[in-house]
Amino acid sequence: MTATDADVDADVVIVGAGPSGLTLANILGLQGVRTLVVEERDSLIDYPRGVGLDDESLRTFQSIGLVDRVLPHTVPNQILRFFDAKRGLLAEMAPPDARFGWPKRNGFVQPMVDAELFRGLARFDHVEVRFGLRMQGCVETDDAVAVAFSDGHDPVRARYVVGCDGGRSATRRLMGVSFDGTTSSTRWLVVDVANDPLGHPNSEVGADPLRPYVSISIAHGIRRFEFLIHPDETDEQADDPAFVRSMLARLVPYPERVDIIRHRVYTHHSRIAGSFRKGRLMLAGDAAHLMPVWQGQGYNSGIRDSANLGWKLAAVVTGQAGDALLDTYDVERRKHARAMIDLSTMVGRVISPTNRRVAALRDRVIHAASIVPSLKRYVLEMRFKPMPRYQEGAVHHAQPQSGGNSPTGTLFIQPRVDTRDSQNVLLDDVVGPGFAVLCWSNNLRAVLGAEAFDRWKALGARFIEARPSTQLPWTGHDDADVTVIGDRTGALKSWFDVYTDSVLFLRPDRCIAGACIAQRAPEVSDALFDVLHLTQEGGSVSHGASRDSAVLHVAQSAAEPSGTVTGAP
Repeated sequence: MTATDADVDADVVIVGAGPSGLTLANILGLQGVRTLVVEERDSLIDYPRGVGLDDESLRTFQSIGLVDRVLPHTVPNQILRFFDAKRGLLAEMAPPDARFGWPKRNGFVQPMVDAELFRGLARFDHVEVRFGLRMQGCVETDDAVAVAFSDGHDPVRARYVVGCDGGRSATRRLMGVSFDGTTSSTRWLVVDVANDPLGHPNSEVGADPLRPYVSISIAHGIRRFEFLIHPDETDEQADDPAFVRSMLARLVPYPERVDIIRHRVYTHHSRIAGSFRKGRLMLAGDAAHLMPVWQGQGYNSGIRDSANLGWKLAAVVTGQAGDALLDTYDVERRKHARAMIDLSTMVGRVISPTNRRVAALRDRVIHAASIVPSLKRYVLEMRFKPMPRYQEGAVHHAQPQSGGNSPTGTLFIQPRVDTRDSQNVLLDDVVGPGFAVLCWSNNLRAVLGAEAFDRWKALGARFIEARPSTQLPWTGHDDADVTVIGDRTGALKSWFDVYTDSVLFLRPDRCIAGACIAQRAPEVSDALFDVLHLTQEGGSVSHGASRDSAVLHVAQSAAEPSGTVTGAP
């Protein structure tokens, strides 16, 4: 049994107005999903927390039409250097490529970016944010969830609830799932300062056994310093302004002149929820996983959660897919989140030993490795960063061709391309927000066959034929339903040169759901309708705003937003 619009107050209730919750709300808003965001605080958090954005997060912000608002608060192509106790360079991370359309490392001011995500919701009449509202309980039925709030607020009935309410998640407790892992015994003093006393764009990690430290330039003259707190130093001592100034004195000449925004003692957690879904309740962001800061992936992992879950929730709510699609969220995100936790924990152990002999051995090993060009590139280009690659879930791995490998389950690249109407545009801006079928230099309608073509068209999928730029003017395969793009940089041909597959079925999060040679396209299409739990009819958006109007909102995002947002950030 499925609840109707009249039976529920909202399709989705999101608990928590942090980055994961706000991003998810924007994704749902674009798909016409009636969404209520509730936040127990009176406003958005106004102090820096995360300091690093990656290319995947920027690509997600691009997909919701807000990247141009986010970019002014970032430092792109941020270089991070690791030094030993004598200021000798141990390693450097300066990834040069932008295969997903954006730089891999970007400093940013989180409160300002979160505020842009919040303001983006005002585009949607069917999305509401309520501050000062604390969820107290949930009662799940076969077709809905009744959400109760504190202080006598009226309950809300919703189809689904997503807890984006942080490491102390009330949603997770109500779900009754574990939060497995460890909390580090080490503590760090984090100091955010305005009017950057160093002033340069460089960021560094000092792997000094006497006291490891971090210095990161983020944006707008804000710099973050972090210092390891020794076991014999108490939290009260670390909170003393004199102690904070003594830490800063190690890195700046006049610590008494530093304009401190705030300082706080942190411990690092390596934890993951026992399940990301239980019935109609789900978890995302810190509510689902916590990790040490060393790879700057806590914030970005939450954005990945929202990108993965958002299109699936929208597809189920709008009738494009069955509820079973939501089970693939845990299947896909758990393995990658665990890999990020493990990497961040390992890097922390490498950086922060206070035993001089252990640190000296580490330094010798790293210096020796840096002599090997392939190892040096491995670190420099951040090839160690685990990338999503789904073996199970909302993907179909077709039988590989002889001598080939499959890109299925990975993120597709985003180069700049040309169309007949525009030049030098990012691929996702051509593909649009939904499903897409993309092929290399072939007649896509003929390749898919009429039945498969019409099924994807009913879902609102875009059809893209990529060609060498030399062939862009040719009209021999022109089809009103197919967009032809020219491979402006050669990146698309280089990508297809690696694989034998020539037809790609792209999910809304730009993961390759299936890939094959041209003759196998109809059978792979059939298989995908099964594994994606897609309906034959393609569903419909019968409430809120239509998808087309939501996309129009994105195109007009530079205009002053208007809509329903209760409270102020």
